[in-house]
Amino acid sequence: MPKLTIDNRPVEVDAGSTILDAADKLGIAVPTMCFMKGLTPATSCMVCVVKVNGSPLLLPACGALVANGMVVQTDTPDVIEARRAALELLLSDHLGDCMGPCHVTCPATMNIPLMLRQIAAGRLREAIRTVKADIALPAVLGRICAAPCEKACRRAPHDGPVPICLLKRYVADVDLDSDEPYSPPCKDRIGKRVAIVGAGPAGLAAAYYLAQDGIDCTLFDDHDRPGGALRYAVPAEQLPRQVVDDEVAAITALGVQFNGSTRIGKDVPLAELRRDYDAVFFAVGKIETETARQLGFETGRDGVAIDRRTYATNIEGVFAGGDAVRNRKVCVRAVADGKEAAASIGQFVRGRPVTGPDTPFNTRIGKLQDGEIDAFLASSSPAPAVRNPDLVNGLTDEQAVAQALRCLHCDCRKPDACKLRLYSRQYDAQPGRYKAGRKTFSQNTGHPDIIFEPGKCIDCGLCIQIAARSKERLGLTFIGRGFNVKVAVPFDKPLCEALAQVARDCAAACPTGALAVKD
Repeated sequence: MPKLTIDNRPVEVDAGSTILDAADKLGIAVPTMCFMKGLTPATSCMVCVVKVNGSPLLLPACGALVANGMVVQTDTPDVIEARRAALELLLSDHLGDCMGPCHVTCPATMNIPLMLRQIAAGRLREAIRTVKADIALPAVLGRICAAPCEKACRRAPHDGPVPICLLKRYVADVDLDSDEPYSPPCKDRIGKRVAIVGAGPAGLAAAYYLAQDGIDCTLFDDHDRPGGALRYAVPAEQLPRQVVDDEVAAITALGVQFNGSTRIGKDVPLAELRRDYDAVFFAVGKIETETARQLGFETGRDGVAIDRRTYATNIEGVFAGGDAVRNRKVCVRAVADGKEAAASIGQFVRGRPVTGPDTPFNTRIGKLQDGEIDAFLASSSPAPAVRNPDLVNGLTDEQAVAQALRCLHCDCRKPDACKLRLYSRQYDAQPGRYKAGRKTFSQNTGHPDIIFEPGKCIDCGLCIQIAARSKERLGLTFIGRGFNVKVAVPFDKPLCEALAQVARDCAAACPTGALAVKD
């Protein structure tokens, strides 16, 4: 039995084993894209390369056999860079959105496509959970949001966007009118306290997410009731005060305290808050430059100066967001600031490096070419956009479902299982490093169980082997030569004939979203 070392750890394996087998035995994770246990290694993606015996040539771990005395390294700088380059070459040829344009454009990065699918399926309890994962005040925003997501909707220039804001409002209103409105789970309290200066949209959102993170919060505001501009600036006919009251109540129900009629800097010094609390979030709305400087803040062109990634100010333990730091009165941006600042504050009070919220990895198709919209429309409802909606009462149940079904499902169907996305984030791969000719977007939707998107295929051949192993009558094959090779159905037959038995197995094995199970 050969004996070798991997990352300075000895291991003994059976003769005929691969380096990947040996790494698995040690619990060392080596990334793979084109490999599946039980199938013949393709060694095509080169994401699994390792360094052997100091040689400058890197070997694919999935196919290289072990030898006695072999010395393997899996995490040297040149190995890491080679894996990154392999991923970037795959990305250069990848035609697909990880996240839909609406999702990307939403300042709070709410998973809009998922919400729409949940509405269409009648799963409204799941939909409100999706909404409130990123939007603390959805009934409010459903009435006053500037809706940048709808401007980004791919369907907008064709026959009108999906009415995302009205659908968000629909989900929130149904929830607030229910016997048991949604209340998110909260972690156990960690014994840390945060003072939030300003009970407007940014401050309320920060309190909502900090409370879920197990952190005690107290809101300070110079008004006698929370809500800020939502209560005291937006006309009541546009935003009923009962809606504000209901959504504020959902936040204070998490244990958030409110101290009204209190002006920080006048009634309570900022230094006192810093002394009595573990962190401070400054979200007072628009603030005069001189006032900000008197409080000790460095200022910029639009207000209090912050690190745009972490929301940290120049004062240790003090963070800021909302209109106090930017010159745009956009409510959804303020709510997003509160959510993102809460992530940084949670890191700070735990003594961890303050890096801000996670940034999801994303690739984009970009502007569609002529005719490509038809591929998206083929798998969505042809229903027309809602015209002249009832802005007082919102959408009916029937309208909500009909409009949600108009979603083009631009986002990936395997966002959490796609290995290309997972490893690209892990290795900090850049989608635009290498330029390749853009493919034409297409979808094969003829199979009853799965969808095939050729633009996402990396030609790993796993589906071909699975179909052959299962003795599919027709199966799949490689067609073409060199750079033009592609996975396809022989003789231009339908996909449903090619994969009559193992379609779902092929979709599960696909390392990207090229083959995916239909919703």
